[in-house]
Amino acid sequence: MKLLEERIKLDGKVLSENVLKVDSFLNHQIDPELMLEIGKEFANKFEGVGITKIVTIESSGIAPAVMTGLQMQVPVIFARKRKSLTLNNDLLTATVHSFTKNDTSEISLSKKYLSENDKVLIIDDFLANGQAAFGLVEMVQQAGAEIAGIGIVIEKSFQQGARLLKEAGLRVESLARVASLSNGEVKFINEKVEELI
Repeated sequence: MKLLEERIKLDGKVLSENVLKVDSFLNHQIDPELMLEIGKEFANKFEGVGITKIVTIESSGIAPAVMTGLQMQVPVIFARKRKSLTLNNDLLTATVHSFTKNDTSEISLSKKYLSENDKVLIIDDFLANGQAAFGLVEMVQQAGAEIAGIGIVIEKSFQQGARLLKEAGLRVESLARVASLSNGEVKFINEKVEELI
């Protein structure tokens, strides 16, 4: 998605060879117009698949997931990272390690919002090693629902997450695929070059 790549180049900050900071428009301050375009792009990519629910993880996945849900006219469910007094019975749970925060947490969502009749699109802001995505996949499978695919705003293609998800037979659609974060610069995968290989 050219618009997203341009915004990453303009406002993204490379903190290391593994960390890209995009808090000015995606995961702290949110640009609603960009999120709307992201939602439209995911809706186009998964059009006609029969999505009935979108699942994401708090908090950075919520904005792109909600905009996608708005375009697809389906509910959005987000997995919580912290225990809640109101979310304590009949839970789907998974353990997830965060690459960026370097911590492990148990994520959960209520069973009452997912069933074997659902066809689910998973949305998240980043894909690095795939731990968050696999955690969401695990919970959707616990509910007996079908996974239509995974939509990722920014994929760090130099890490193993996308490859592992695809090897597991999952459809992964990433809007911006980062090839490297070296020398303080973001380099994207050139789709045309990749198609020729």
